[in-house]
Amino acid sequence: MSERKITSYPKEKINILLLENISEAAANEFKDAGYANVKRLTGALSEEDLVREIKDVHLLGIRSKTQVTAAVLEAANKLQAIGCFCIGTNQVDLKTARTSGVAVFNAPYSNTRSVAELVIGLSIMLIRRIPDKNAAAHEGIWKKEATGSFELRGKTLGIVGYGNIGSQVSVLAEGMGMNVLYYDVETKLPLGNAVQERQLKELFSKSDIITLHVPSTARTENMIDKEILQYAKKGAIFINYARGEVVNLDDLKDALVSGQLSGAAIDVFPIEPEKNGAAFSTPLQKLSNVILTPHIGGSTEEAQFNIGLDVSAKMLNYLEKGASFGSHTIPAISVPAVENTHRILHIHENVPGVLSAINTALSQNKINILGQYLKTNDTIGYVVLDVDSKLSQEAFTLLKEVPHTIKARLLY
Repeated sequence: MSERKITSYPKEKINILLLENISEAAANEFKDAGYANVKRLTGALSEEDLVREIKDVHLLGIRSKTQVTAAVLEAANKLQAIGCFCIGTNQVDLKTARTSGVAVFNAPYSNTRSVAELVIGLSIMLIRRIPDKNAAAHEGIWKKEATGSFELRGKTLGIVGYGNIGSQVSVLAEGMGMNVLYYDVETKLPLGNAVQERQLKELFSKSDIITLHVPSTARTENMIDKEILQYAKKGAIFINYARGEVVNLDDLKDALVSGQLSGAAIDVFPIEPEKNGAAFSTPLQKLSNVILTPHIGGSTEEAQFNIGLDVSAKMLNYLEKGASFGSHTIPAISVPAVENTHRILHIHENVPGVLSAINTALSQNKINILGQYLKTNDTIGYVVLDVDSKLSQEAFTLLKEVPHTIKARLLY
């Protein structure tokens, strides 16, 4: 059976907005699928500007800088899905998106290798004290010495957060001859010879290099502060390529100045500029053996290309098939196309009796359901219905009137 590519809404009327210089690969995926109205902007938009821009947008693509707030979502009358072309989704008000029936997708795995490789590279640069020697050379000073420079081989890497990136770092580190410890709030099977530590302070006390790979949550906010840094092995190196809110930078600076830590590499910050060229400050500036980068851990051509393909594919699958696999707001359903039917998508509040009301409304009007798929989360129910094509418009009208309906869409 050929794959369906036609929705009930003409493709030429679907508006797609891509912000923050999202890879051209994503734009091409939409255009190749027949969607010509793709607007691609290089920077983020403020809340005020996005509220104005979002009114007629059906699909929105963002990266980490654009904030999709409740005000933006309330103004988004036609919005079907948001694609976060990055790892996280914390820049989107997920609660409001959920209650508005807007699907939110991201790419949790696409830049894993990019971040992992850079962490290993930074470990080498810092343990060899390359920043010091580089700065001296730029000042015309010849600083050829071995004091304080070491190999990675035989050293212990402590990984905080053993998820997709943390476990990939683990594999690369072992390939460099390192010993690997990891800490995670969940018990996880190790890759290779890595060993899980049950206490964060134990990992800090045993590690020559510590790298963070945890999400930004209420639980992880300022999890690295002076209380935990005091357990760090004297002269250890600290790397944060995870989330800026996780580390208290003033406490980190104190640990570096005192010599408790001998070096650091930081890519993410609690407050980051919204655009390139903007002013930026951090307590860690002008510190010896500290590498500061502007949130580019996953910024490689390969990663951005893969993210573009991954997220655009999820958004197209949702728009054209109703498949919500990978969504953070709409319950995940992966559904096949069915011949000689019309498909209706129904998003509703997850309260008792809605499915019964749907079935009753259709059966009382002698509309046969040829296929039905249901999935719920704590607040939302999502039903995909395949009905007799001759009665699909009547069915769609009935389903829009079912109590507790959030959004209904006649897909094809």
